[in-house]
Amino acid sequence: KHYIISEELIAEGKWVKLEKTTYMAPIGKTGTWDSVKHTTRKEQTGDDVALIPVLQRTRHYECIVLFPAGVIDDGETPGAAALWELEEETGYKGDIAECSPAVCMDPGSSNCTTHIVTVIINGDDAENVRPKPKPGDGEFVEVISSPKNDLLQRLNTLLKLLISLRSFWAETIRFSRYRIMSPANRV
Repeated sequence: KHYIISEELIAEGKWVKLEKTTYMAPIGKTGTWDSVKHTTRKEQTGDDVALIPVLQRTRHYECIVLFPAGVIDDGETPGAAALWELEEETGYKGDIAECSPAVCMDPGSSNCTTHIVTVIINGDDAENVRPKPKPGDGEFVEVISSPKNDLLQRLNTLLKLLISLRSFWAETIRFSRYRIMSPANRV
């Protein structure tokens, strides 16, 4: 039988906490697992929304506005949260086209769930011609959009950049550790 023996809080912030879970495996051995959990957990609705905003304008390619997302507040539906986050982070107003059930985006490490929400933005509406984001205190946003037909290429370019930056920082950290170690401890 598989069951949880205990959960120990390691660290907690405003939005997430880190816990160590001790469990009994079906083979009769105990084990531990670290996991991230939302402090604002909502069992019925899911925790977050991630948007796929499709910007449609006459005589233009359809564009995808990249990366708006947010937390679902108490008493809020995933659709309402998505429309709020869209306007707050991009200034655009749109209509819900589709909303997925709550899905776990990182099932091995987190119990957090997300609704993927597709929103259609009519770019010809006066309110969407020159949208202005309305970020909250401490939030900084830059609205990035990409034509749908260029999206995969643009995401691949961003991914290569992130991998390059990660490699650079890993090498910098490795080099720094090597330099500060005494000669007797160098590997």
